[in-house]
Amino acid sequence: MRIRILVFTLIAIQFVTTFQSSFAADDDVIAIGSRRELMVDHNLIDTLENVRLVLNQPRDEGVALEFDEPWEGLFCGYCTVIKDGDLYRLYYRGSPKAGADGNPNEVYCCAESTDGIHWTKPELDLFPLEGHAKTNIVLAEAAPVTHNFCPMLDTRPGVPADQRYKAIGGTMKSGLIAMTSADGLRWEKLQDEPVITRDMVPFKYMFDSQNLAFWSPHEQKYVCYFRVFEGGIRRICRSVSDDFLNWSSPVLMEYRTPDGEAPIEHLYTNQTHPYFRAPHLYVSIAARFMPGRQVLTEKQAKEIGVSPAYFKDTSDAILMTTRGGRFYDRTFLSGFIRPGLGARNWVSRTNYPALNVVQTGPTEMSIYLNQDYAQPTSHLRRYSLRLDGFASARAPYRGGELLTKPLTFTGRELSINFGTSAAGSIQVEIQDPAGNPMPGFSLADSREQIGNEIDRVVSWKQGGDVSSLAGKPVRLRFVIKDADLYAFKFNE
Repeated sequence: MRIRILVFTLIAIQFVTTFQSSFAADDDVIAIGSRRELMVDHNLIDTLENVRLVLNQPRDEGVALEFDEPWEGLFCGYCTVIKDGDLYRLYYRGSPKAGADGNPNEVYCCAESTDGIHWTKPELDLFPLEGHAKTNIVLAEAAPVTHNFCPMLDTRPGVPADQRYKAIGGTMKSGLIAMTSADGLRWEKLQDEPVITRDMVPFKYMFDSQNLAFWSPHEQKYVCYFRVFEGGIRRICRSVSDDFLNWSSPVLMEYRTPDGEAPIEHLYTNQTHPYFRAPHLYVSIAARFMPGRQVLTEKQAKEIGVSPAYFKDTSDAILMTTRGGRFYDRTFLSGFIRPGLGARNWVSRTNYPALNVVQTGPTEMSIYLNQDYAQPTSHLRRYSLRLDGFASARAPYRGGELLTKPLTFTGRELSINFGTSAAGSIQVEIQDPAGNPMPGFSLADSREQIGNEIDRVVSWKQGGDVSSLAGKPVRLRFVIKDADLYAFKFNE
């Protein structure tokens, strides 16, 4: 009798433990709906076996725009690219001479494009200069906002037509001032007082860089990222708002890798923005600044005509991501876009990325870098990547596997952005949270995916319809051979 009681007790304990474990697993399930998920972090990854996340290298597409007007020049910078329907617009500071931040000689210029590749400078009569009845200047006589004026296209539903474009700019003395525009060309202050003031920020120095804001459909708030100094290092703060006027107390951003905390480096600009194909994911292509890391000699600097004192540091572009909150994910610590060949690429404050990545072709997106800073050859340069191709999950010829954490989805088919070699492939198995293959979706049922496509629907012997699993906790097991997986998405 005692033995029977003991056995029943053990069975009951096992049942309760199993139930509790199952409940905990369900509680940890990530709901992705029909969002596109990129292989830029470990947010959805449980295990990797002979697969690693790799940072992909953008392709140099050459000079996009020369900063060669008399009011532009050597110190053009703090660029923003906005795609508004079929029109691309580039904003950038014009500053032919060195001067203090926010000096009255700084202006903001614009260029336009129909494809994001070929750019022209519009002839506007908004701010004529002596000898030039028409210029491409959209903001002048507005110091210190014209030091780091940073526009955005406000996508918040119901935004008034005359506030369709918004911008912030300013220095520590002025605070961040908000401006609005109906057409992106004619600007006025939203209010006379700054929306984020020095008193709100618990740091000694702030705002002396490109500061930015955007409407987040993911958070349903305006989000602002701005520069501060903390412990003598250039850092980033974040604040949120419901109305663009009243902002929360700033939070200092921290950095982490899959193994723990990431090193704290000088980040001159952060360029954080929602990725246009997955707006829940904020992509930050930041300018990493290495003060005192001098490459050029004085003789080399003189030969390329760099302004004195602007060749004693170096910088490059790095990739970070965040999904909101106080952490940047720095899965990749190495440079995203390295300085190019030649002395011109190794001066202070060059290689600074423009804000926003935009689509410039059916399978292509573009990133822009401000280069040859403080030099007569100052310009904006374009780099391209495949859509979603910031990073990828890559396996070698002998193959490997990526297993996701438990997740739920909505939709009827699974699409992947991938590329294989002629001998390579990707197969997908759908499992329950315990790792058991779902009937009809096992690896043995999975059809090999071979090729190179942005949007390929995965299929099994019974077809590609996965709607029977929608809303149920599942894991995705990607079996990868000599191939890259860039992203996946469940289509409605």
